[in-house]
Order: sequence, then structure tokens, then C-alpha cells
Amino acid sequence: MASALGLSKSTVHRVWAQARLKPHPLHRYMASDDSRFEQKAADILGLYMNPPQHAAVFCVDEKTAIPALDRLDPVLPLSPSRAEPHGFEHYRHGALSLLRGAGREDWHGPGDDGDAPHTSQDFIAFLQGLVKRTAWAQQIHVVLNNLSMRKTKDVERFLQKHPQGRFHFTPTCSSWLKQIELWFAKIRG
Repeated sequence: MASALGLSKSTVHRVWAQARLKPHPLHRYMASDDSRFEQKAADILGLYMNPPQHAAVFCVDEKTAIPALDRLDPVLPLSPSRAEPHGFEHYRHGALSLLRGAGREDWHGPGDDGDAPHTSQDFIAFLQGLVKRTAWAQQIHVVLNNLSMRKTKDVERFLQKHPQGRFHFTPTCSSWLKQIELWFAKIRG
């Protein structure tokens, strides 16, 4: 724009800043092509807004390949008019994977420390923890995505043995419907 108008880059930047214009940021999204989008979204939002009486509502998801980092340099103390200095180098300890569940009390269950791959057996162990901790609940509603490990015969058998458990699958490309995504956003920084 600067060259097209014959102005300096600084002038264009100043005008944009005064007008609070930011033409450079990109906001990407992907629209869901799920034919049952509205029905699934209404079901999940209804659980969040008005959960059934005597029911536990959880949102479950996994976060894979989280870099396990330690700073090589210590964080330096603050000083007047200067941001807290952090070194930029890290020691890499590999990567972690988390399988998390968040409910009204932000409960995190078995599988939290996951460093192992998440199989349907890991998921069933996680569900067993939910059932054990919510013995008081007449119903256990779990909001989750369509990951294949959640649709195996073993998981189906688990649900048959625990009829109080009900899955609510999010529509495709709609991870924003899972409340656990807010927690994952915080750990991503």
C-alpha cells in the first residue's frame, strides 16, 4: 500500500494503527459438512446450558504431541519498565499426550499422565474412572469427537454394561463445541 500511494511504510503503519485497522491477521475456519450439524450442536449445547437433573456431563478429548520443554536459562527478575526476561533456548524432553475429561468441577481423570498411545483400552480405563467417580449420577453424558478408538466393539460393550453412559459426538470440524478445548488452549499458550 505504501508504494502504491507513494508513502512511507511508517506512515501507512501509523494511519492503520490510529484507525485500528489490522488487514494482515488471518482467521481461518472450516465449516462443518455434517448433515446432522444442527441436531448434534443443539444436543451438546443443551447439555452445557441445561444438564439433566442427577446427571454428570463431561467433555473428553486428547491433546497429542505436546512438547515437554525446560528452559535452559533461568527466568530473570523483573525490573522497572522492562518485561520479564526469558531465555529462548529449551531442553527437549520429547512429547507427551494427554487424555482429559472436564466436568462441572473441572475433574481430570485417569489417563491424564498419558505418555502411552491412546487405544480403545486406554479410553475404556478412562471411562471406568468416570463411572467410579460419578456413582451418584443416574446418567453420565460424555461429549467427544469421532475418533475411531471411541467406536470400537470393546467401547460398545462397555456402554452396554453401563447403560447410564451416553455419548454425544460433535459434528465434524466442530471442536469448538467441546469445552475441554478451552483448557487445551490455555496449555498451548
